[in-house]
Amino acid sequence: MSVAVCSLPLPLFSDIIHAQSLLREVVKKTPLERSKSFSTLSGADVYLKLENFQTTGSFKVRGAYYKISKLTSAEKAKGVLCASAGNHAQGVAYAATRLGVKSTIFMPVFAPPLKVIATRSYGGKVILTGDTFDDAFQAALEFQKKSGASFVHPFNDPYIIAGQGTVGLEVFEQLREVDDVIIPIGGGGLIAGIGIALKQLNPDIRIIGVEAEGAQSMKASIENGEPVILNTVNTIADGIAVKSPGNLTFEAAKKIVDEFVVVNDAEMARTAYLLLQRAKILTEPSGVAAMAAILFNKAKVKGRKVVPIISGGNINMSILEQILDKGVMDEGMRARIQVLIPDQAGMLKSILSILEKMKASIHDIAHERSTTSVPVGYVQVTITFNLQDTIQLPALLAELDKKGMQYQVLT
Repeated sequence: MSVAVCSLPLPLFSDIIHAQSLLREVVKKTPLERSKSFSTLSGADVYLKLENFQTTGSFKVRGAYYKISKLTSAEKAKGVLCASAGNHAQGVAYAATRLGVKSTIFMPVFAPPLKVIATRSYGGKVILTGDTFDDAFQAALEFQKKSGASFVHPFNDPYIIAGQGTVGLEVFEQLREVDDVIIPIGGGGLIAGIGIALKQLNPDIRIIGVEAEGAQSMKASIENGEPVILNTVNTIADGIAVKSPGNLTFEAAKKIVDEFVVVNDAEMARTAYLLLQRAKILTEPSGVAAMAAILFNKAKVKGRKVVPIISGGNINMSILEQILDKGVMDEGMRARIQVLIPDQAGMLKSILSILEKMKASIHDIAHERSTTSVPVGYVQVTITFNLQDTIQLPALLAELDKKGMQYQVLT
């Protein structure tokens, strides 16, 4: 893998204005909503820019449409292609179809089935290839050589950056007195575009970039003085799991980003859960990175008007299930206990009667007899149950103590 290099210059503010004029009839002007809950939790005045409500479920369609719209007629006739595991794929497929252009999307074989289905539904021809994103990317480049199709890069392209910058124009139109805008960073296209737009409109607006702890390629590049390539990335936030920024996005970030902060997977998972529970907003982990930076005090914004960009909502169902399960357990409304009981009739019933008495509803039960940690003649029972109040668990454990049962609470 090498650093993505583009010979064209960064877009100007005028380019972002032009992009907005082209996109006006294509993309949604997404809501900017003040969150009372998150303002209270953070001590800041929080306004959520909800790009998860955008067409295709993320901001990516803005840049993709603007890029494809700027191709010549001859280039459009040869089609477009991209490599992506999710949001960029959907944005390119939708934009190309809207513009009457054939699109070929290379996705790694591990790409979530729902994202593959969505990309096809937007009109893209999906080719699943390779065990990693890099494999899919290389396959796309080989296809480009043979087909002559135009490659739509996910971030290192001035037209992509200009399209994403229209998010910044909308933020300023919706909240002129904004102090800070917090933006997730993957390859850097979104923060480059928003930063160029907002710094032109008001240089005093702070631009704060957020990376996942397991994918800090932009931060490492800034510290190194040039784009670097991480050996690996490891985060649940697949939308910002990028090994290296491009030369354009690095140049933009160096000029316009006031601060870089980092959030971890647990913080993003907790934030996604709270957004769903408190604000009824479904997001993906990368989409909540900016809000996580506020909630966990990574960005110092107390007392300021702050806009976190909620960049996408295309969450994998398996990740959503884990986030919900962990969120409910963290709040003390679901518990999991492991009990060692004699393998005799009626023993399990005695535990269930305690749960019934506490009005706890059983979520799941598992039995284990065959492991070496379980003595002969005993069974290890793992019970997951929902509670009506956080004070119920201590009372339930006291009942198990009375019966002399061996147990442990699993977290």
